[in-house]
Amino acid sequence: MKNKQKKYILKWEIFGAFFLIIVGTLLSFVYEWSKKSVLVGIIGPVNESVWEHLKLGFWSLVFFSVIEYRFIRNKTSNFFYAKGLGILILQATILVIFYTYTMFTARPVLVIDVLSYILGCILCQVASYRVLIRKKYSKTLNVFGLAVLLIHAVLLIVFTFVPPRLQLFQDLRTLTYGIYHTSSR
Repeated sequence: MKNKQKKYILKWEIFGAFFLIIVGTLLSFVYEWSKKSVLVGIIGPVNESVWEHLKLGFWSLVFFSVIEYRFIRNKTSNFFYAKGLGILILQATILVIFYTYTMFTARPVLVIDVLSYILGCILCQVASYRVLIRKKYSKTLNVFGLAVLLIHAVLLIVFTFVPPRLQLFQDLRTLTYGIYHTSSR
């Protein structure tokens, strides 16, 4: 790949990191702003569970990818693999940091959560860039990346309405689950 193309893609991925951070932050509030619209609850967290906050990175990446694809699709052949890998890295960063520090604090710390989200967004875009500028990977990896995105979307939507009774899905303030606020008691 030519340096000019690499620079072009790099600019998009840097812009994407800022996009993910800003849009993800705004998504934190859309459910409340919508007066708890069920449709908006599909893309915005409906409670304070760790799972629901994974929507911030996922949906902001999806929104950005829809825009970005139009501009870089002819410059890379690894787009879906890059985005699928990116979202896995973003989500893993958030989960690893959250569950590691809460072993010591026994409670969430907002500033650490925000910083882990920002770090996850940056790592997502770095990984995405590294894949996008590579020579063509197998089609299987692109299919895998697309499958990761689609399965992730389905799980985020389904578990908003019918979450498993696991700590990952439990609102840490109210001890309830999902959009319908079912109690753990």
